Amino acid sequence: MFSPDGKLVASESYDYTVRLWKPGTGESCGVLQGHSDWVNVVVFSPDGKLVASASNDKTIRLWDPVTKESYRVLQSHSGYVHTIVFSPDGMLVASASRGDKTVRLWDSATEESCGICWGHSDYVHAVVFSLDGKLVASASRGGTVRLWDPETGESWRVLSGYSDLIDAVVFSPDGKLVASTSRGKIVKLLDTATGKLYGILRGHSKYVRIVVFSPDGKLVASVSNDETIRLWNSATGESCGVLQGHLHYINAVVFSPDGKLVAFASMDNTVRLWDLATGKVASTLWHKIVRLWDLATGEITSILWHKIVRLWDLTGESHGHSYFVREVVFSPDGKQVASVSFNTVRLWDSTTGESCRVLRHSGYVRAVVFSPDGKLVVSHQMTEESGCGIQLQESHLGFFGVIRGVIRVLPVQLCSHQMES
Repeated sequence: MFSPDGKLVASESYDYTVRLWKPGTGESCGVLQGHSDWVNVVVFSPDGKLVASASNDKTIRLWDPVTKESYRVLQSHSGYVHTIVFSPDGMLVASASRGDKTVRLWDSATEESCGICWGHSDYVHAVVFSLDGKLVASASRGGTVRLWDPETGESWRVLSGYSDLIDAVVFSPDGKLVASTSRGKIVKLLDTATGKLYGILRGHSKYVRIVVFSPDGKLVASVSNDETIRLWNSATGESCGVLQGHLHYINAVVFSPDGKLVAFASMDNTVRLWDLATGKVASTLWHKIVRLWDLATGEITSILWHKIVRLWDLTGESHGHSYFVREVVFSPDGKQVASVSFNTVRLWDSTTGESCRVLRHSGYVRAVVFSPDGKLVVSHQMTEESGCGIQLQESHLGFFGVIRGVIRVLPVQLCSHQMES
């Protein structure tokens, strides 16, 4: 997790700690100690002045990233805390627990509880604020989505009728709609003003796992195990098109910042970029692409792994992913795409579809994210020793260092113009 200004990276671990790092060098700049069990998630406040962490020790801790001190301990959950999120203004923290089936709201400045949101019949696995901070949505394994008033903690609306775990819940950018999906074949749209069902998006033949809004809120994209992506008009609920071509399940979907492209990562080892104006594939990033590059301008200098320094030479071939792709993200300017497969992270030119760089991990990669300025990429790896590791990769030049297990920084501008087919 990057700080809002991109100057720090925070990582959580099964060793009960949170660690802060300098993304420019990969150097550790603090260990936040205090939890007595696994740390499940860490987030920065919108202004970057606080770090919040949630743990299996049933607490949330608020930390000062400058002094590295824990000055707030939020405790009243009776089960593991696995989800936390700040309100857009940073004044509130919402947390969810699997054990006590509640959402809890906290004042980030005073440590006081602002309310306990009861009502879910099973564990709560997702919590999200609307962009204006006036509503909180929570999703439960019990088959309900609830809307809460963060000022009172009262359940304002309930969307039920799901038969299983709700996989996704998301607000539209203007906060007027909530989209949600469970293990069924439909997407439900809820009107947040009335609490009534706004529409049901039907068309998939197998269960829908992912749903997202476009940046302007005019489109909804849904992903199903029927190996298709469907686009919907959020105002009318009408289908705007079916995107087909993947040969296996789709694991992730994201719109480009300008809303002109949508990227999908699949278990068929590909990332496909679709042009929404034409409804056609703009680029396919896949394992049959081979690129050669000269390391004189982009070699990885070192990897720090538990006090061991290793030198790496990446001279040779760069193939596309040879294992299923589980995540894909756009850079902030939309010019690059980062994709995650088993033990690799790859950078691609979103215009040409050419592979720019590859970062190889020694283990399973869980996630990837660009820094706010788009100059760095951070990837999160599982390791045997500590449970997780992070690799930091710059988007233009080369390797910087190691965070926890491994961190590599590779400048992103080493793209197709410096590579040979």
